[in-house]
Amino acid sequence: MEILDADRTLRLFLCGDVMTGRGIDQILPHPSKPRLFESCVRSARTYVELAEQVSGPIPRRVAFDYIWGDALAEIEKARPQARIVNLETAITRSDDAWPGKGVHYRMHPANVPCLTAAKIDCCVLANNHVLDWGRAGLEETLATLAQAGLGTCGAGRDAASAAAPAIVGIGDGRRVLVFAAAHGGSGVPADWRAGERTAGVNRVADLSARSVEAIAKRIAACRRPKDLVVYSIHWGGNWGYRIAPDERDFAHALIDRAGVDVLHGHSSHHVKGIEIYRRKLILYGCGDLLNDYEGIGGHEEFRSDLSLMYFAALDRDSGDLAGLTMTPTQMRRFQIRHAAPADAAWLLDTMQRECGQFGATVALRADGVLEAGFAH
Repeated sequence: MEILDADRTLRLFLCGDVMTGRGIDQILPHPSKPRLFESCVRSARTYVELAEQVSGPIPRRVAFDYIWGDALAEIEKARPQARIVNLETAITRSDDAWPGKGVHYRMHPANVPCLTAAKIDCCVLANNHVLDWGRAGLEETLATLAQAGLGTCGAGRDAASAAAPAIVGIGDGRRVLVFAAAHGGSGVPADWRAGERTAGVNRVADLSARSVEAIAKRIAACRRPKDLVVYSIHWGGNWGYRIAPDERDFAHALIDRAGVDVLHGHSSHHVKGIEIYRRKLILYGCGDLLNDYEGIGGHEEFRSDLSLMYFAALDRDSGDLAGLTMTPTQMRRFQIRHAAPADAAWLLDTMQRECGQFGATVALRADGVLEAGFAH
């Protein structure tokens, strides 16, 4: 895949789940009340202790940029013009834990500088944790992010705002529009859907042609001639590499019918396959870039401690993919670090296997970065 001249490309940084709540929140300067309502764990501090049993001591009251570790230098080196993450936590002081839900993620609002430290442009909120602490918690999340100058999409104070895109200006009158939605298959309750006058998530009912047409109309109503469109979707289960046929059909239809340039999928706790369809990028599942699972057993075969940072170069005029590199990472002591060579090799093998079914190739460069291309 040939990279275009720099002045002809738009550079994006994309990643999967950024889970700054629960255990991560407890090591930041302003930890929330640690009380949890999980069946086996009653304190968020337990997740810190579990990680320490595996990796050694983790400092407390860390600097806001601590959790990003090696990631910050990688992002700065790539110089992306838009930085997009799936923020999988509420940011709130609310104690109104959603009843009957097994896991509740919360970060204290005073810890929001951990997001601005990475110069994030857009926090996708269409996921199954943003209402963990009730609608009051969502309202505070939205207000906190807005006050910090962070764009949001996928959840809002009503259906219209939840469906509206985040807009990232990239100069020369050009914009990146980031639309976001959650599918029920990712564990987003039906009653989390935003209403005409009710805060909630932009929840897509199904992956049908009818849903595609509704999305296409929404995009067309917002899009200007020079805009590029990212559609971010929380879908599928937490574990497993399989891409369901309706998911693939939906992704293709969003490109064909709705004019989407990049599909940004997330929900799985591990990386999944990539497809390059009609020169458009489809990330079916980006995994967890940042989580507090370090000391939790189970599903070891999926290596949720390993992830990828996705750096996509798009043609500024057509939105076609001009290049895609992926930086292998690993969580250690609640910090993103470069993956060791053996772990990067595991990610390479996994991505070659999962992307090959879609006709994409993945190679390991001498600098330890993965690079995607077309199979010939």
